[in-house]
Amino acid sequence: MVSPIVSPKKHRRYLTHWLLNEDRDPADEHHFRHPWWQVMCLTGVDYFSTLGYQPGIAALAAGALSPLATLILVLVTLFGALPIYRQVATLSPRGEGSIAMLERLLPWWQGKLFVLMLLGFAATDFIITITLSAADATAHLIENPLFSGILRGQAVPLTLVLVALLGAVFLKGFQEAIGLAVPLVALYLFLNLVVIGVGAYQVLQQPLLLADWQRALATSHGSPWRMVGVAVLLFPKLALGLSGFETGVAVMPLVMGDSTDTEAQPTGRIHNTHRLLTTAAVIMSFFLLTSSVVTTVLIPAAAFQTGGQANGRALAYLAHQYLGSGFGTLYDLSTIAILWFAGASAMAGLLNLVPRYLPRYGMAPDWARAVRPLVLVFTGIAFVVTLIFDASVEAQGGAYATGVLVLMSSAAVAVTLSAYRRGARRAAIAFGVIALVFFYTTIVNIIERPDGIHIATFFIAAIVVTSMVSRVFRSTELRVTGVELDDTARQMISQFQSKPIRLIAHRREKGEDAIEYQLKEQRMREDSHLSPSQRIVFLEVQVFDASVFIDVIRVKGVEVGGYQILRVQSSAVPNAIAALLLYLRDQTGTLPHIYFEWVDGNPIKYLLRFILFGEGDVPLVTRKVLRKAEPEPSKRPRTHVSG
Repeated sequence: MVSPIVSPKKHRRYLTHWLLNEDRDPADEHHFRHPWWQVMCLTGVDYFSTLGYQPGIAALAAGALSPLATLILVLVTLFGALPIYRQVATLSPRGEGSIAMLERLLPWWQGKLFVLMLLGFAATDFIITITLSAADATAHLIENPLFSGILRGQAVPLTLVLVALLGAVFLKGFQEAIGLAVPLVALYLFLNLVVIGVGAYQVLQQPLLLADWQRALATSHGSPWRMVGVAVLLFPKLALGLSGFETGVAVMPLVMGDSTDTEAQPTGRIHNTHRLLTTAAVIMSFFLLTSSVVTTVLIPAAAFQTGGQANGRALAYLAHQYLGSGFGTLYDLSTIAILWFAGASAMAGLLNLVPRYLPRYGMAPDWARAVRPLVLVFTGIAFVVTLIFDASVEAQGGAYATGVLVLMSSAAVAVTLSAYRRGARRAAIAFGVIALVFFYTTIVNIIERPDGIHIATFFIAAIVVTSMVSRVFRSTELRVTGVELDDTARQMISQFQSKPIRLIAHRREKGEDAIEYQLKEQRMREDSHLSPSQRIVFLEVQVFDASVFIDVIRVKGVEVGGYQILRVQSSAVPNAIAALLLYLRDQTGTLPHIYFEWVDGNPIKYLLRFILFGEGDVPLVTRKVLRKAEPEPSKRPRTHVSG
């Protein structure tokens, strides 16, 4: 049987339909929702997977003080990061996170640019999470005795394969991602519990090791207060153990709420997200503290150094040492799997954040709202980052910590400002102290590992530049999602049923004196040859926030000295006029007419005024918007320019 030949154009249509078809995309918050503990596993593949390298990082940074430094980390987790993000979840229940909270506090372009900067740090955090975790999974695979001889020297291609597999999972859908995350996290935590339990048993059976550790502490640091002081100073080096909170809030739309939840008050979803965050923090705190103790006491300090058998894989070292190569290999495979899949929570965070901001700002094409094209873009970026850093875990660690800490600092600031504005002064002071801790940690991390801020700066520059270019190219789109009229405006329009409505575009000066409108009417009737029998309505557009790209225009009808005036609030004058003209056409059944006066000036200056302030050469841009919105000339509202 001969198969029918499918033309290349049809192939392209099929591909486009598959990429942009959102019927099955679970990223939309109205689609697949899951119990909180399942979503915790999705965020936990990032958070819990740090057990693969965190005990080694702590031992390398703090030596014998590792358990005490880890205790400081746990206290910051439970009494700093957790309260902050529980509050973030309460104030942004749709997964917008602290970025949206700060956006509301900073209007106009300064707010948009600040959000773009934070998105740059978020991109740094999430993209590096994908690449670093895949690279660390590759390192565990290569270091395993069964595979080391075969895979030695193949770190880059193996990491690229893992990144590609992660992208393939998300091309299939979030449902499959969560389905994989639950068993991976359950198995990984169980195996870690076994290893730590065996390690604790060995510590109890070998009291001399515990005595040696205590002696090393006393010799190196002396008094307990000195130990605490040094541990506090070492805390920034352990900050990677805080990762996971921002993602936990970002995937809130996937959390199932109660049947009584409403869009305005998703109380059940907020409560379940609190349970998610608290449970994850308590579980991780337990594992961080206990793993730090057993690895510090049982593993020689030399094994943590670069090239040592416990470097970056302390618990894996114990698994092989005390439970044999069979269990050790099982632990390695579990660690490899969860490290690889740690990028899933990061990808989920990116797929939630980008469609919420960039398309709404006009700073990304409309396809950026779809999941599959974004997965391909993020996977491609992860490929490039992997090649640039040669799949090195250490080279990417600074960027990862920088992204995590900046986002946590911004969350602390957002919550502090929110509490202050609500009048909760005590809460504001408490959150402010936490914010200072995160700022201190961020600054120390940047000073010690400046490569992180360099990478973040690259992401910020890339996002800002591409966003601005996209905004310019999309500036002549209609950009209006709806038209809202008050009763007076509706009554004015109803007088023109089956009659063409004639609007005079007017830049309001005072707007309270009939002489202002009388003079404008006389001038426009003379220049445009409007007869006295042709009724006119004045149209005034006031820009409220030019940085907003898509909005609903609100029309208010007023009368001044017998003159009828439609006053519109919008983010851009030409786009609002075009949208209102199309609306009037549909409501009255006839083509409306709009009359402008020419404006003189530098066209570059007017272009910048339009992009930045929503004004500029209004007649010309209005016509361009109308041509793009209505390609059929016979259906297009009429524009007249005189003067």
